[in-house]
Amino acid sequence: MLFNSFIFLFAFLPVTYAVFWMLRTARARYVWLAMTGYVFYGYWDWRFCFLMAFSTVVSYTAGLGMLKWDTDPAKRKLCLVIPITVDLSLLGFFKYANFGLGAFHDALKTGGLDVRLPHLDVILPVGISFYTFHTISYIVDSYRRQIKPTRNFWEFASYVSLFSQLVAGPIVRFRQIEEDLENIEGALRTRWLNRGLTIFVVGLVEKVIVADTLAAFVNPILDNGHWQIASAGALWLAMLGYTFQLYFDFCGYSSMAVGLGYLFGLRIPMNFNSPYKSLDPSEFWNRWHISLSTCMRDYLYIPFGGNRGKTWQVYRNLMLTMLIGGLWHGANWTFLVWGTYHGALLSIHRAAGGWWDAMPGRVRQFGMLFLALIGWVLFRCTSLGMAAGVLEKMFSGASGVGVVGAAWAMAAILIAAVWGMFGPNIYDLDYTPKWWKAAAAATAFGVALALIAGDRNSPFLYFQF
Repeated sequence: MLFNSFIFLFAFLPVTYAVFWMLRTARARYVWLAMTGYVFYGYWDWRFCFLMAFSTVVSYTAGLGMLKWDTDPAKRKLCLVIPITVDLSLLGFFKYANFGLGAFHDALKTGGLDVRLPHLDVILPVGISFYTFHTISYIVDSYRRQIKPTRNFWEFASYVSLFSQLVAGPIVRFRQIEEDLENIEGALRTRWLNRGLTIFVVGLVEKVIVADTLAAFVNPILDNGHWQIASAGALWLAMLGYTFQLYFDFCGYSSMAVGLGYLFGLRIPMNFNSPYKSLDPSEFWNRWHISLSTCMRDYLYIPFGGNRGKTWQVYRNLMLTMLIGGLWHGANWTFLVWGTYHGALLSIHRAAGGWWDAMPGRVRQFGMLFLALIGWVLFRCTSLGMAAGVLEKMFSGASGVGVVGAAWAMAAILIAAVWGMFGPNIYDLDYTPKWWKAAAAATAFGVALALIAGDRNSPFLYFQF
């Protein structure tokens, strides 16, 4: 089910919202949120609800085990290792099985053995990476005693299956919304109503009006091999468009998720903080997909050693963290290289960033945008061969087919660039109720609905991860 669809906006959401606020007890609200989460998730393929339920039960049981064996280190360790092994095994099978088999086949072929390996007919469950991160972070935080595992199964189930952030994030750690979940019985319907509605509408505008408008000219250039006949100018325009399409698409989803959380009395944390305002690679990752970057810091980079140890070990930790972060995005060599690329940018800036930091702020901002754009070529392309071909054409000034409606495309990019690089994000807005704000939100919502009615209810880009 898509946030930008009529069935969600005029059926699922109104019913879920109305029933939630009619229920009076915490248990009833937990059960309702869990049930609606499974309805929302099962709209794509109901069979995978069993997979999420299994992961939920395993992690919940492990949490109870940590409570029971609080003073037994060995058994607590088992309660950490077993659920993480189960979760990563499921994720590995559904997301990386064929990639691993393909890589193994290529390695054998390089060694002179051409062995035919099976190709598994595996369907990737939507959002499996996100809810797996939720359950793993819960177990790790419980083991570290940063949270106390809940004994209430329905509270935990509602956390894992919370529909607003279930399939594309943000990655919400239990401790980030534990207070609101614990106080859900006393939540006030009108407390964050205006804030929630406003943020949701802004997110809808970001996705439907901005991101999908950019996609209308980006996709025809980059899909189905059309990049091979495109000119260098067309490819630069397409990649600049994709740079802002991806941001407004994913930021739009995150904004809607945050807005929906407020509507149900839950404060979901920030996921984007105007990343194209960044002046260097480190700041970029402090602003882009914040929930993922902080998880990589806390559960990968710091356990690897973080900033401790010798200089080469710090760079190793950076590279490993970003390489795994790239692999998390998908089972493709392009994501591994993309992660390595950003690891290299972070390492180079850490080692020799003085000359970069001495430049004027605007130069660094546009320079960081350029570096991010080059990385997005790897992220967008379906193979390393395509990525190499696109980059070669972009930097060679190759002739070819231009962009149909180039003036319109450049205008759309300009509007997106001004908003993304200089405009406010949802956390900069003033949510004091004003009639003109309500009128502007209603107008924007109406325009978005008109575009959705015109068959513009496209999936969010991060659903594939």
